Formats: sequence, structure tokens, C-alpha cells
Amino acid sequence: MSGKKTAVVVCPGRGSYNRTELGYLKQVAADRSWLKQFDTVREQLGLSTVTALDQAPAFSSREHLKAENAAALIYSCGIADFAAIDREQVKIVAVTGNSMGWYTALGCAGVWQGDSQMQLVTGMAQLTAEAAGAQFIYPLVNSDWQPDAVKQRAVAEQLWQHQGALFMSIVYGGYAVLAGAQQAVQAAMQALPPCDERFPLLLPGHAAFHSPLMQPASDQAMSRFSEQLFHPPQLPLIDGRGQIWPAGLAQATALKAYTLGDQVCQTYHFSKAIEVAVKEFAPDHLILLGPGSSLGGAVAQSLIAVNWHNWQSKADFSQAQQAASPFVLSMGLPEQRRQVG
Repeated sequence: MSGKKTAVVVCPGRGSYNRTELGYLKQVAADRSWLKQFDTVREQLGLSTVTALDQAPAFSSREHLKAENAAALIYSCGIADFAAIDREQVKIVAVTGNSMGWYTALGCAGVWQGDSQMQLVTGMAQLTAEAAGAQFIYPLVNSDWQPDAVKQRAVAEQLWQHQGALFMSIVYGGYAVLAGAQQAVQAAMQALPPCDERFPLLLPGHAAFHSPLMQPASDQAMSRFSEQLFHPPQLPLIDGRGQIWPAGLAQATALKAYTLGDQVCQTYHFSKAIEVAVKEFAPDHLILLGPGSSLGGAVAQSLIAVNWHNWQSKADFSQAQQAASPFVLSMGLPEQRRQVG
């Protein structure tokens, strides 16, 4: 980057630490004082440390995808990547995230601090994983990332047929993430036309996140975690409704109520968060934190949907990304990471 550029930082969700990300934290965490703190909290909880999980000799789906382990890894990787952004080159103007990425955004913005960060991340992962239901993903766009009316109608039909049992969980760019009771999820997956040899795709180890079925988990979280664990944000935050929480002004009571209440039980509009990020903050770049680079497609599709930079298709976005300084920079990709770190 030439000169100081502005950026909105985007944090990934639960499914972003996979086999190819094993060892990611070891590579990117320069300052390890906070990591030792996280490991100590995990030891006190009787759980594997983040360091041990990240530096395991081999990836174990049973261990690494377990809710409380995956969440701890993803949160830690996000915090490490955020710390690696060179503030001499980049002025961060806001932070947002997808689903569990909201928690990482809270950590990046200083709302969650100290030991309580890992207590909250681990606790929320355990509470929500114990909840009922399942979650799956299905595309709403064609291969060029333009709206596909047939797929959209098919998803709408399933939501209508299974009212009260199936819900829009995450509006995720060109994808619908649906959640609900096991029976409704199975029926909807069988009814939706298969496409791309992948979809509909069940998300392993996921309960009915961002749906009313999470109310018991939300109730437990509200009683377990004090509002004293929430601090005024040091950077503006964009939540899963597209609402902006201004730096220094947001109240702990409201942040707790949203984070442990609405955010857990209501649809997460990630696409809206991206739209607000670019329209309200007009950044030079969106910086996607790791681990991995799974956010790229959904972010691009969200930008195409609002005709950002006149992008109307996957081809338009891909061509723009070939520029010397592309708009979307993923820290999970070494060549793009070098532009911000």
C-alpha cells in the first residue's frame, strides 16, 4: 500500500479453522503474552490449550472441530491477525464479522478484554453447541455470482413449508445458511435440488445457530456472564443487523443484551454488515482476518449485490482483485497479507 489507507476489518465465523489451517497461529502470533493468558484460562477450565491444539502433530476432526476448541482457535487466530496489521500503513475505521466473528470483532475493538475473552468465547461455544437443531448452507446465486431466482424460490418454499421449525440463520453473501430442528433440516435438504456437487451442505457440529431454538443457550449466557465483562468499544463496530456501535459511546448493558440475546437467537445479516461497512465508512480496503480465507466469496457476493465499484459478476470482482492493491485483502493469503502487515 502506498500512503496510509483506511480499512474495515472483517472477522470469520466458526467454520474457518480446518485441516489446512493447522499451525496457523504459530505462524502469525508475534506477541505471545496474551496467548499464554488464553492457555492458562483453558487449563483452568480443564480444556486443551489453544497452543496445543494449533501445534498438534495432525489435524483431528474430533478435537479441532469440537465447538469449544474451534471457537478458541478461531478467536485466537483473529486476534493475532488483527495485531499484525501495520497501523503505520493502515487506519482501521471499523470492525465487523460473520456469526462467531462478532465475538472476534468485540475482542479486536476492546469490548472483551483480559482473561474474560477466552472464558466468554469458550463458554458461548459450549452453550450454543449443546443447543438443539442443525445448520446447513445452500447457494442463492449462479456460477457468476448473480441472483438465481429458481434457487431463491426453492429456499423460500422450504422456509414457508417448515415455519416455526426452519429459519434463515445467516444471510451470507450469495448463500443462505438455514437452521432449525433436525427433522425440518433433513426434510429441507432432501427437497432442495442438489447443485455444484456440494449443496445442500450440512455444517458438521453446528446446532441451529441464530434461530429461536437457541433461546435456552441465550438465557443461560445472560445469567452467567456479567455486563462488567463488556467495555466501551475503542473502534466502531458493525453488528449482525448492520447497526453501528460508535467507538466510546456504546453501553455495556446494550452490548451484552445484543451479543448474548438477539445475536444468538435472530438471523445474522452478514451481507447487510458488509453493505453498511462500505457505504457508511467508504474504506480503501476490506481486510479479512484469518484463519483461512473462506470469507472471500461471501464478501465479494455481498459487494456485487450492492453494485460496489460497479461490480456485477464474479468476473468483475476477480478482475478487480488482480490489481496491484485489490479492494479485498485476505490475511489468510500470504501475498495479500504482505500488503497490510
